[in-house]
Amino acid sequence: MIIQHSQVPSHIYLQQSYESSYEYSDYMNKLFCTFSSKEDLDATLAIIQGQYKILFNKIFILYIKSTEEYVFTYNVDSVNMTNALLDNTILLHRKKESNTLYTINALNDLIKSLNGGVLDNKFPIDWKEYQNCILLTHSGDLRKLETKIYKIITL
Repeated sequence: MIIQHSQVPSHIYLQQSYESSYEYSDYMNKLFCTFSSKEDLDATLAIIQGQYKILFNKIFILYIKSTEEYVFTYNVDSVNMTNALLDNTILLHRKKESNTLYTINALNDLIKSLNGGVLDNKFPIDWKEYQNCILLTHSGDLRKLETKIYKIITL
């Protein structure tokens, strides 16, 4: 079951979007996603820039209408990372063709929901159905959060 347009804030996924803990080295050159309110956009940006070396010199800020939240997405040079993850930050993956952001658990849940409950890593996904969204899991539910670009920051 995919839940859309929930009024539940997406920051509740921070601890539940992935069940297994990652080793620090697993975050090497990965896509991070930091959730923020509109009021905290400037402060969040400053913290991200102070904490990480950002790859490709770009930070994307996306807006999630259903939760009225903002999401910073950025690639991190985690080889030189000396600090832990920021609060309200998760690791995501991206399907470039559709601008779909997702956690591995959400991808697995999506495949199971489309494939009669069977997890098959070769199952084809029509990514156009998930264009410009973030796929997350929470309490056993797959969540599809529609996004739009709010701002692109070039460092």
